[in-house]
Amino acid sequence: MSTAPARTTLDVLDTDAVTAAIRARVLAALPVGGPDAELARFARLQRDYPSREGKTLRGRVVVLSAAAHGASDLDAVLTVAAALELFQAWVLVHDDIEDGSEERRGAPALHRLVGVPVALNVGDAMHVQMWRLLHGLLDRRTASDAAGAVTAAVVARVLEEFGSMVARTAAGQHLDLAWVAAGRFDVTEDEYLRMVTLKTAWYTVASPLRMGALLAGREPAPALERAGLDLGAAFQVRDDVLNLAEGSAAAGYGKEALGDLYEAKRTLILAHLLRSAPPATRDEVVSTLARPREERRPEDVRRVLAHMRAHGSLAYAQAAARRLADSGLAALGEALGQAPDRGAAAALTAALAEVAERER
Repeated sequence: MSTAPARTTLDVLDTDAVTAAIRARVLAALPVGGPDAELARFARLQRDYPSREGKTLRGRVVVLSAAAHGASDLDAVLTVAAALELFQAWVLVHDDIEDGSEERRGAPALHRLVGVPVALNVGDAMHVQMWRLLHGLLDRRTASDAAGAVTAAVVARVLEEFGSMVARTAAGQHLDLAWVAAGRFDVTEDEYLRMVTLKTAWYTVASPLRMGALLAGREPAPALERAGLDLGAAFQVRDDVLNLAEGSAAAGYGKEALGDLYEAKRTLILAHLLRSAPPATRDEVVSTLARPREERRPEDVRRVLAHMRAHGSLAYAQAAARRLADSGLAALGEALGQAPDRGAAAALTAALAEVAERER
């Protein structure tokens, strides 16, 4: 017979407390020390990205969604929230390698510190720890246990949702990488939105919202998924705009300023520019972005950015993000209209509105 874990008490409206609880559980899932100096270093490297300051947005969405839907077993909720943040951490290690990124959360990307082979293996090890953390839910109480417990059936649904989320994220990342590898500059807005829905929207908002509802023993409303996909896409479009904003690094944005141009990312902004600009400008932009990253000088990147501003591409993307955010917030209001915990529902709505419209 499984042993019921101690009840976890947490003020879900206290953002700092929720963030601290999620981070503590992430770090508790990772190794500390080792039998020799090198394996102790390996453990430290696994804790590097999770120790860098972040917003724990995805984990907080799980907690607030679960609370809004009436969850009482916050121990299980925090475990899922921590697993999601650990997913974010190892995916970023791999993503930074794949994109050739220089920085992550105000410090050098891990592969810039230790090299690609070591960083790749660190990401793999963190991936394993993520699943081990989640699989701890399999030993939880059954329906015959105390009221409010997360049942075996709920755990199965959560694990299925989590696995689908990971698969969708990988599919979206494949599209993003494949377009660059193939030298495609004819990516349409619809293709871009499909890519970011897979790569970002599911794991940033849609699946966290759905897993919160599942952990409360409720079937996620169709409107909850619509809300998550629109808000997640708005988040990514806004992220693309922020990457090109003046002073974004100094303001706490956390990624390499203008990194999307150094990495020749196919974004809504770029799609608009290449559709709107005259042939000579299009040819110049494509020629610049088609070169290897190391051949793109800062002045080349700034010239592409100047074209984007001149042709209204940044403003166009901002407007698209606003439309997606408005649609997502309307759907969220519909999904949470009868939520058992009105305070948590309001906090969830406010948190998602803030990130969809954020300035950093």
